[in-house]
Amino acid sequence: MGVPTTVGGEGAIELKNQKKHKETVMAEKSKRGFASMDAEKQRAIASKGGKAAHEKGTAHEFTPEEAREAGQKGGEAVSRNREHMAQIGREGGRKSRKSE
Repeated sequence: MGVPTTVGGEGAIELKNQKKHKETVMAEKSKRGFASMDAEKQRAIASKGGKAAHEKGTAHEFTPEEAREAGQKGGEAVSRNREHMAQIGREGGRKSRKSE
């Protein structure tokens, strides 16, 4: 990567372009494997894995108590974000007025 000969001007623009190109090339390089697949293909593969785990008997199945605890924990984490909760409340209020 070159160093601009002047502060600002065309040299600095060229250096910025080189940096952008390098970042673009690196991003393209990392698009491989599971992450590069479209969502539908990922879902299909994950589904096969889940079915195989259940057939093998190694899949984890939540008890009602575990599920309740997990839901409660998630709800507590979400409710700490006051702005997020306010947004949820505003959306709910708008939707309830539309159905009247």
